[in-house]
Amino acid sequence: MRDSVLTRGARGLGALVCLLLALIGVGWIIRDLAIAQHSADVGRLWLGEAPRPGEFTAWATSALDPLLVLGALVVAVAALRTAVASTLVTGALLSLAAATALLRIPLVWMLGAGWLQGLDSGLMARARLTALVQLALAIALIMVCAAGRRRDGTGGRGAHGLPAPESAPYGVVRAVPLAAGPGAPGSPFKGPAVTVAVLLGAAGIAVTGWEIHWWAQLGGEIYAKGLFGDASVFRALLQPPVHWQAVALALLALGAGAAALRRTVWSRPAALTAAALLCVHGAVALAFAGHTGKLGRFAVLPVRAQLELGTAGFVVAAGLAALIAAARPGVPAAVPDTDAALAYGAAPGEARPPHAPPPPSTLPPGW
Repeated sequence: MRDSVLTRGARGLGALVCLLLALIGVGWIIRDLAIAQHSADVGRLWLGEAPRPGEFTAWATSALDPLLVLGALVVAVAALRTAVASTLVTGALLSLAAATALLRIPLVWMLGAGWLQGLDSGLMARARLTALVQLALAIALIMVCAAGRRRDGTGGRGAHGLPAPESAPYGVVRAVPLAAGPGAPGSPFKGPAVTVAVLLGAAGIAVTGWEIHWWAQLGGEIYAKGLFGDASVFRALLQPPVHWQAVALALLALGAGAAALRRTVWSRPAALTAAALLCVHGAVALAFAGHTGKLGRFAVLPVRAQLELGTAGFVVAAGLAALIAAARPGVPAAVPDTDAALAYGAAPGEARPPHAPPPPSTLPPGW
């Protein structure tokens, strides 16, 4: 990513794909609003409750769907803005593609399972087609990032992400770019990077730990129903199974945390994506606990229930803190300006005559 940029056509195509993803999500949200007895029922559904729709049918969306719509719109706007660095746009497109693919993959076999035959076949077919189309669009985003790149024409990069020096005649006065800081342009600074890595890593490990606990507690057969889908865990057409969703978010969090620790140029958009999803995941668990009265009875709950709610609260807090840290500006591009310092024949690799004396420390009179 460091030595190539997305072309204008690739940016436009990526923005178009993001808009298509957003429009598909908006369509299903409008459909849920249309079948709801009250508009607030959709919000209650997203917060973990189970209100009945106004007709004999199934809900389609979950709390993740409006977040994916918002994320797709933000990425589309970023792709169209030339002021946004190419590395950030690429990272945002890939992060959106990864999140969409992970959350839609199980719907391909879920929506064709026999235990959903009681629902309207046309509705099931449309929902499954939606999952397949969104998977195809996610793959298209990856292809755009892979194929829509060209060399940035800077001649490579030197130390600290600065442009590599070019050979010049001996004694030429040149403008030297001011060092923008250690790291490639667009990568996070060390402090925010470590903060994001620790927060997302801890949240991902916490979610993974609970999944291991449930696998050991429930047994492989019952846990598999919550991982790959079953009538006992079905809530909405476009909502992945509960354990699949948790595992997917843990993978996104751990991957983004590892990228932040390495300070890669795409780690900031990846961290923003994972942190936002974790916030929603934990907030839904807390909202459901508040609706059932568990939060008010926290002190008298069993230890396991207290740990579950504590983990949900930690995931929300870690996600919010990671969002703030990842949203901070990264290392700026090192571009010389009119106020840049002048160096006299000091560039590495500069053409210099044999046996020539070193350049003077001050310019000769009249220069």
